Amino acid sequence: MRILFENARILTLDEADHEYVNGSLLVENGRIAYVGPAKAFDAVDRRVDAGGDVLMPGFANAHTHVPMTLLRGVGSDLPLQSWLEDAVWPLEDKLTDEMIHWGTMLGIAEMLRFGVTSFLDMYAYEDVIAKAVLDSGIRAALSRGMMDGNGNGESGMAEARELIENWEGEGDGRIRTMVAPHAIYTCSGAYLRRARDLADRYKVPIHIHLSETYKEWEDCRKEHGTSPVRYLQDLGMLDVPVVAAHVVAVDDRDLDILAEKGVCAVHNPTSNLKLASGFAPVPDMLQKGIRVALGTDGAASNNNLSLWEEMNLAALIHKGESLDPTVLPVREVLRMATVEGAAAMGYDKVGALKKGNDADMILVDISGPHYQPIRNVMSHLVYAGQGLDVRMTMVQGRILMENGEYKTIDFDKVVHESARAAAQLDS
Repeated sequence: MRILFENARILTLDEADHEYVNGSLLVENGRIAYVGPAKAFDAVDRRVDAGGDVLMPGFANAHTHVPMTLLRGVGSDLPLQSWLEDAVWPLEDKLTDEMIHWGTMLGIAEMLRFGVTSFLDMYAYEDVIAKAVLDSGIRAALSRGMMDGNGNGESGMAEARELIENWEGEGDGRIRTMVAPHAIYTCSGAYLRRARDLADRYKVPIHIHLSETYKEWEDCRKEHGTSPVRYLQDLGMLDVPVVAAHVVAVDDRDLDILAEKGVCAVHNPTSNLKLASGFAPVPDMLQKGIRVALGTDGAASNNNLSLWEEMNLAALIHKGESLDPTVLPVREVLRMATVEGAAAMGYDKVGALKKGNDADMILVDISGPHYQPIRNVMSHLVYAGQGLDVRMTMVQGRILMENGEYKTIDFDKVVHESARAAAQLDS
């Protein structure tokens, strides 16, 4: 299959940051065969006239709990611990495989509509989620959330192992896997070490909530005499690749450790604001060379799965908090939402639009009034762009959403069934 995009404003986000105002991009057998200035090609299966709209890498949602779309609106205006223990966990105990399927399909539909081409998930029922990923065509790194504080530690460990053995590399490499001990306050030290050993055995990364709140920091200091980051270092957890979600409550020594160990931090500004968790020190992380990606967290603590809002907040809140308008420039934020997230998930042929990479990309309509006049496209995307501006979402050269129409998802059925599942949870 050969698809040619013509008359496109291409943001490659490659190492040299190439941009083509009137560019062409040829997709062949799921990969980018050409990207550059306008060029004619014969014998293509489809020509897409971009009409001057932006063609750019798809967004990578680097931390979420996708089935939590079913819990959207639950537990609003509560702090993290109350939100988890009083609002979320009691409902999660009632979830079934069927509910998980429809919640996942709803989340995938939302992400595809907003230009997300890959996501990193942590939840239970990951085999059900994997099937939804396979059917929908999106790309995902999946990790079975594990904790031994609830008495389900052994089943969680077994399911994490089965997820890796059954799903790693499936869907022509679209599905990756990780090991996901939930957090230091839900996992014992011994259990965390077992999670590390499992990740090391299968050569997959660890995905964990880390230093999400100052309460977590203070409790760790009282119980273990050190910070959450240093506690994980003492356990040997940081000796394997780690993707750490939130990373709000950290000091300078913690950041040095994260930089030295090559940990990727995932910034979740909306969730951190809604749950009043605080501000992750992202400018300091970047200054120390820490890779930072963006995530939405689950739809119950956000309440959407749009990377557009995360970009906007990430670009704004750190300027206000630091009183420095130069921190987190738009190019850095765009890379956090695309290239850095894909790299955190372990996709080495995804991210930048360059020859040989998988064709995971989006076409963004910039004809609306909020993009005019078109002076600085990167700036407009970060500060003015909206999820519904996405015209097309493509993964591995396959169009999954175009002009609001889903190609692999029966959206009406998804809405109906997810509403039915939510009603069952609330009954």
